[in-house]
Amino acid sequence: MASIVLIACLAILGLIITIALFLAGGYLWWRHKRSQLQFIEPNEDEESSSYSLRAAQDIVDSGNPPTKPQVPVAHAITTPLQNNINRKLNGFLSLRTPLIGGSGASQTKPQIISSVGNPGDGTTKDSANKSISMTDMYLDSTDPSENVGQIHFSLEYDFQNTTLILKVLQGKELPAKDLSGTSDPYVRVTLLPDKKHRLETKIKRRTLNPRWNETFYFEGFPIQKLQSRVLHLHVFDYDRFSRDDSIGEVFLPLCQVDFAGKQSFWKALKPPAKDKCGELLSSLCYHPSNSILTLTLIKARNLKAKDINGKSDPYVKVWLQFGDKRVEKRKTPIFTCTLNPVFNESFSFNVPWEKIRECSLDVMVMDFDNIGRNELIGRILLAGKNGSGASETKHWQDMISKPRQTVVQWHRLKPE
Repeated sequence: MASIVLIACLAILGLIITIALFLAGGYLWWRHKRSQLQFIEPNEDEESSSYSLRAAQDIVDSGNPPTKPQVPVAHAITTPLQNNINRKLNGFLSLRTPLIGGSGASQTKPQIISSVGNPGDGTTKDSANKSISMTDMYLDSTDPSENVGQIHFSLEYDFQNTTLILKVLQGKELPAKDLSGTSDPYVRVTLLPDKKHRLETKIKRRTLNPRWNETFYFEGFPIQKLQSRVLHLHVFDYDRFSRDDSIGEVFLPLCQVDFAGKQSFWKALKPPAKDKCGELLSSLCYHPSNSILTLTLIKARNLKAKDINGKSDPYVKVWLQFGDKRVEKRKTPIFTCTLNPVFNESFSFNVPWEKIRECSLDVMVMDFDNIGRNELIGRILLAGKNGSGASETKHWQDMISKPRQTVVQWHRLKPE
């Protein structure tokens, strides 16, 4: 009898558990479908748009204006539902990246980029906000202290055909990347935020002052759409046997360009982003009377993040050197969770006047780590000879030529 009661109880308990699991599964399914409907609910104000790509490139060595070849355009049409999803995925920028069709372009064939949009788009606050966001993302407001050359280009807008015309003209005073003391430069052109489809100029062999004189057409871009684009010109040194070396780059938000007429630009190239470690503001002062060399570390800005949280724990380590021999070391305190520390630390070293031109200061900005080895963020070598750059050598020479005066200067940190 007892066994029958036990079996009945277990059967009832199993039935209750089954019903509970069924109800829980139904509830979870309902929540999942509800979240999907909230995410992909189409917006009635959202319009359909289509984008396409053609690429062309003309060499304009002759005086005749380049003609635009007729190339079939591949259309990729997005529905209002897809536009709404793209808008949510793109986040605060709310940008619709062109969907491109067709194969990659070679250097010998003319290339035109075409993006066919809705001509009825008006200039709204939303487009202005997108332009500001693009500027903040891609524009580096810091002044480069390292010279990596200049690039000359022009921009013109054909209002009738909604076409942006870019002419990459020439480069000047590019750094040498080859053992021969020259480079083989070419320019890669991108209209950000579209990073997948890039156009390139021809390679100019063995020169530091190349003349490309090449034209690119970006078709089907209404003037309003250009407000949310950033022109990216990236100069590379071609290498046959290894990866091409980056020389420098320029970002130009097109919302800052006046397209009423043809605009010509000379822009200073900036070191590639991957080599940017930040900048350090320091001062040097030398007193010949008591042979005291004083280095003041004032502050740093835009340091490279070394931690998972996107920050660093920076401090500065300084070595006084005579030739290759390290003599004396100093350190600043550690500043936690910041990329823009204010050090305001001064270090004094006893250096006789007759040896001031032989010594140097190795300044290393480090990231402190509780677990593991501290990492180098960037460094500079302040010296009268063979400094880590022209800026560092000039700073030291200015200190010697102006005794008892404090000479303040920004320096771009170099990677290891």
